[in-house]
Amino acid sequence: MKVISYNVNGIRAALNKGLDQWLSAVNADVVCLQEIKATEDQIDKSAFEALGFEHQYYFSAQKKGYSGVAILSKTKPDKVVEGTGIDYMDHEGRNLRADFGDISIMSMYLPSGTNTDRLDYKFTYMDDFLDYAVSLINERPKLLVVGDYNICHQAIDIHDPIRNKNVSGFLPEEREWMTRFLDAGFIDSFRHFNEEPHQYTWWSYRANARSNNKGWRLDYAMASEALGAHLKRAVILSEAVHSDHCPILTELA
Repeated sequence: MKVISYNVNGIRAALNKGLDQWLSAVNADVVCLQEIKATEDQIDKSAFEALGFEHQYYFSAQKKGYSGVAILSKTKPDKVVEGTGIDYMDHEGRNLRADFGDISIMSMYLPSGTNTDRLDYKFTYMDDFLDYAVSLINERPKLLVVGDYNICHQAIDIHDPIRNKNVSGFLPEEREWMTRFLDAGFIDSFRHFNEEPHQYTWWSYRANARSNNKGWRLDYAMASEALGAHLKRAVILSEAVHSDHCPILTELA
């Protein structure tokens, strides 16, 4: 099973930049999208249907043009769960899960804390989501939580750790939460295979950050320990340029 996760920063804008043609070449089985910024009726679903994604699930934010996640699949899931059951999270369309046999895949978009008034919200979400994920593992032991975590875990995951040490996304409290998340029973699938520096998934649109590879690794495929034996490959697909993020690919055996 090949799973793509991609913060598209607007699904309609990404389609206008050739997202569907790119997906055709990648030939994934499941595609998890974040920050779709649209409701289902606003999306050209036929573009994905033409690629074999007959099963499409969208969980949009109540606020128009904001947040939202999706899962596209060539195989019909046994079950799809919208949200977490925690109202303030679900109002923003940040979690969507599909179960395929004994394997569960979640598309997750963790809030950004770059605006001061949202940092406390982000911390609350992080704590509540960690509790939710731990309880979910008990129910669904083989769990893959992919998406934009809006956090760089280690200095190796950010181009300038010194200057960014007080910036949301690399705050000590955020990094410590990522450690707690891993310690709770998850594997950072990319770092499971690759310990090389300068591997990023997001670049600012300013100051030629992407061409200079001054980026952040914000997008993760976190596999539960029970799923660890199924991990075959995890890579960053930095050549895709439909967004300020790039997609990540996780392959399960």
